[in-house]
Amino acid sequence: QVQLAESGGGSVQAGGSLRLSCAASGRTFSTYVIGWFRQGPGKEREFVAAISWSGGTPRVADSVKGRFTVSRDNAKRTAYLQMDNLKPEDTAVYYCAFNHDRRTETLSTKSVNYWGSGTLVTVSS
Repeated sequence: QVQLAESGGGSVQAGGSLRLSCAASGRTFSTYVIGWFRQGPGKEREFVAAISWSGGTPRVADSVKGRFTVSRDNAKRTAYLQMDNLKPEDTAVYYCAFNHDRRTETLSTKSVNYWGSGTLVTVSS
């Protein structure tokens, strides 16, 4: 089992920044991907970003590219999503996701092994 502890959501005005954290614990083993999905009001859950603990280029959705950055702290088994220049359309519940795979490109809502409980991000205009 893997547990995910999320933090960092909140409310911000357009143009502001927030950083989300996702700390993994339990039986993660050494090969895994941590990412984020988001679900806005009345919308389906969509991929945002992911990073592999096996290295390689992080994967970021086109809708947030240039504004969101994903990084990791190996020792803490924690991934971070830095969100800059936030827009009202970024308002959503953001879910941390964990997958026992080395490839970020395989992460989808159907392949996620474990989900975090979600954290609300609200961006006002």
